[in-house]
Amino acid sequence: MPTLRYRYRFYPNAEQRQMLARQFGCVRYVYNWALALKRDAFRERGEKIGYAETDKRLTALKREPDHAWLNDVSSVPLQQALRHLDKAYTAFFRGTARFPRFKAKKHRQSATYTRRGFSLRDSGVPGQPVVKLAKMRTPLKIRWSRPLPSAPSSLTVVQEPDGKYYISFVVEVDYQPLPKTKREGGIDLGVKDVVVTSDGWRSGNPKHLKRALDRLALEQKRLARKQKGSKNWHKQRRKVAKLHAKVRNQRQDFLHQLSTRLVRRYDTIYTESLCIRGMVKNHSLARAISDAGWSAFVGMLEYKATLYCKRFVQIDRWYPSSKTCSGCNYTMETLPLGVRAWVCPRCGAEHDRDVNAAQNVLAVGQTVAERSFGNACGDGVRPALASVSEGDCR
Repeated sequence: MPTLRYRYRFYPNAEQRQMLARQFGCVRYVYNWALALKRDAFRERGEKIGYAETDKRLTALKREPDHAWLNDVSSVPLQQALRHLDKAYTAFFRGTARFPRFKAKKHRQSATYTRRGFSLRDSGVPGQPVVKLAKMRTPLKIRWSRPLPSAPSSLTVVQEPDGKYYISFVVEVDYQPLPKTKREGGIDLGVKDVVVTSDGWRSGNPKHLKRALDRLALEQKRLARKQKGSKNWHKQRRKVAKLHAKVRNQRQDFLHQLSTRLVRRYDTIYTESLCIRGMVKNHSLARAISDAGWSAFVGMLEYKATLYCKRFVQIDRWYPSSKTCSGCNYTMETLPLGVRAWVCPRCGAEHDRDVNAAQNVLAVGQTVAERSFGNACGDGVRPALASVSEGDCR
């Protein structure tokens, strides 16, 4: 069965807040300590240190009198911090992430517990157990917005910059496949409309960040006028963080609804594998692209297609979908971004830029899906950049 994260808000009492602050601080310290250790060992001696070695050195560190305070909190999140750092290094050397950075107190705080670090007790309500973390005397007060589908294998406690606390459970889910519609759709990602489909449907773009910019600018100006570190500065900092959290939640809600709608509508979804990290380097479009949330949206489409037994296909990012005629395959030499409609000089077909791109994505994606991944791809699509994800519906 697939695993998902179920996230809930919880309300710690004063004692729990103090204990969580200590736990977050120790996790942050151990992560930064291990990162500096691995970095310096490689720079000075060319030595690579893995998880086993950092875990061994952490045990020795906790025995030192100057670091005895590390024993006052649960050891499970400290070990998990080392595992997270090891995964971050692996992702960096694989080329899928940037080099790990040091954690700061002003950012999002988290601590991950495996089954050794928390206990579950039946509360009498199905799917809503009593959760107690290691080193805590009382259980957490969790607002159960939906029942847990199964016993969690691990959980992560999070404190957002706006001061709110959340708990995220990793659970196995048993989802039923969605009904087959026998429809396939290509989608083109954009700024004016987040999604334009090959059959002409447009999603629109609510532009949550753009609508909140004036208020954010005002609150950030007020923050800049406060004395850094004062009580008023911390209060204003939380106000700014709450505004950012509101924009983030609005965007995620829109993208979740949009991705679910597309997965329900099509049995197979085709899109381009865009290099979003490179595109946001264009300062003229960086804010608009980030506000649209393309990367998060593509991730939602992929995991939901797998979850609900649909198919998700990505084609080569270098395929010229916008400037290729979907009727006769004629490719324009140039097509500026400001040109939203054009006429094919070969066949005379009139094209809407976005709809034409979605139709080309659909045509090329169907060629990719028909052939086995890793052998050959169709019409200018390189195998290394074409991928097919399909849910296991057996």
